[in-house]
Amino acid sequence: MARTLRDCIYGQAVADALGVPYEFRPRGTFLCTGMVGHGSHNQPAGTWSDDTSMALAICDSYRELGRIDVEDIRARFVRWYRQGAYTVDGLFDIGNATRAALERGHGLSGEWDNGNGSLMRTVPLAYTDATDDEVRAVSAITHAHAVSTEACVAMVKVARELIGGAEVADVAGDAAGRSANDIKSGGYVRDTYDAALWCLANTSSYAECVLAAVNLGDDTDTTAAVAGALAGIVYGMEGIPDEWLSALRGAEVIEACLF
Repeated sequence: MARTLRDCIYGQAVADALGVPYEFRPRGTFLCTGMVGHGSHNQPAGTWSDDTSMALAICDSYRELGRIDVEDIRARFVRWYRQGAYTVDGLFDIGNATRAALERGHGLSGEWDNGNGSLMRTVPLAYTDATDDEVRAVSAITHAHAVSTEACVAMVKVARELIGGAEVADVAGDAAGRSANDIKSGGYVRDTYDAALWCLANTSSYAECVLAAVNLGDDTDTTAAVAGALAGIVYGMEGIPDEWLSALRGAEVIEACLF
């Protein structure tokens, strides 16, 4: 069955919301088994974070313009940052590099600027006609170092292969065969890339995948958001537990951005 942008975005948003209450908590200090609220950001259950908001900004730009327009996407990011666009109740989380880039008007390109803040929003680009250079340019709005831009290009290629029906084992690469102890789940872009693919490759359902991502600890919402976007492509919305979809907040915001 062909998977749509809706499958991907809801896959991301639900996983993001699962991870929000546990962000910054070390692996092994908690166990996520379902949708709960409060925790790290004191948000109601079902509230997604900056990961999904920024993905929706990209989707909304493409929905309206029918093409990749970096300046329009940047303007929508600023509206999210300044005015709370593409959120449920307003912004409550933003990465340091993303904040600095939006304040300065250009992406950060230092070696230490390779957080996962552009990767977290990049999977939906697989549903556009974005070229590799356009994917790089969208990343570079905030994260302009080659490590970040190339991770985004690679992730879009993985997502497009999954959309086309490729087997997970064929796209997961080296990450699939690692042990959990070798998978890092902090904010570094390459770690998030590997962790998302590891979760997808070592589970057999949407729920197993995203719970594995959250329970890796640390940057729980972003690891889960990326893994969840991919799992949404693989398993579809029908694979997302009904109780999680029912608990998800802001569905009207999501629906308004889809193309």
